[in-house]
Amino acid sequence: MHDWKLPWDGACRCGQVKIRVSAPPIITGACHCTGCQRMSASAFSLSVAIPAEGFAVIAGEPVIGGLHGATRHYFCAHCLSWMFTRPEGMDFFVNLRTTMLDGDLPAKLAPFVETFTAEKLAFAAIGAKHSFPALPPMEAWAELMQEYAAWVDR
Repeated sequence: MHDWKLPWDGACRCGQVKIRVSAPPIITGACHCTGCQRMSASAFSLSVAIPAEGFAVIAGEPVIGGLHGATRHYFCAHCLSWMFTRPEGMDFFVNLRTTMLDGDLPAKLAPFVETFTAEKLAFAAIGAKHSFPALPPMEAWAELMQEYAAWVDR
C-alpha cells in the first residue's frame, strides 16, 4: 500500500482559498477537452480525484465559474485560479486541479488516464498509461481505479 503522507495542503495562486486533502487519491488524469483548455489557458488540465469526505476547503470562499451548470467548477474569487470541480452526478469525489497542491506533490501525481484525446492539441503529449477519445465508459472506471492503485505502488 502506498504511503501518501496525508494530509496534503494546497491553495490558489494568491493563497486566499486553502484546501486540505485527508484521503488517498482515487485516480489522476489529464483532460484535453476544449472546455478544460479554455478554463486552464493550456493544452489540458491536470487533476487528481479525491474522495469527497477527504477533501475540505479550510480557508476562503471559492466561487462557481465555468459554465455554471450541474457540473460545478470552483475558483478563487480574487485570483480566479480554477481549483476543483464537483462533477454532475458524482458527488462521491472532488476533481482537484493537481497544481493547487503544495510542494512537490504535483510532480508526484502524474496523469494515469487522459481523456478527450479527440480534442487534444497535436503537440500535447503527456505519457498517460491510458488514453480515451472522450470519457471512458462508466463501467470502466472501477477497473481503472484498481489499476491506478497498483500503478502508484510500482
